Amino acid sequence: MSEPNDGNDEELEAIREQKREELLSQTGGDEGTVTDGGATDPIHIDGADHLESVLTEHDVVLADFYADWCGPCKMLAPTIEEIAAEEDATVIKIDIDANQRLAQRYGVRGVPTVYLFRDGEPAQEWVGVKDKNTYVSAIRAA
Repeated sequence: MSEPNDGNDEELEAIREQKREELLSQTGGDEGTVTDGGATDPIHIDGADHLESVLTEHDVVLADFYADWCGPCKMLAPTIEEIAAEEDATVIKIDIDANQRLAQRYGVRGVPTVYLFRDGEPAQEWVGVKDKNTYVSAIRAA
């Protein structure tokens, strides 16, 4: 049996911490809070009032409109989580089945749909899965 190296242990602990925070955010706990390392998890939006408060509080917001049954949404999820952990923008996730009125308000006709908000207003929109650099470049330019 080989000895695990420290890099793998650190990576495993980072994954565990990310999952812990993700579970807390889904249960209404410590959602979207900055950790000691500066990383955040995506904030799961629960209704129009919650969305408005997040858009008011933060200058740059990346919003992932998704559905649990959507294959491409599942493919995009790890990218969205990486962006939340690595970038200064606030990242939010909006379940279109639980928030149908929000999906209608923003004209979401296909998922995933990702919006970049700047000062509370939509600045860019992408439909379908895009590469990480597409979103990161837009965030950094905002």
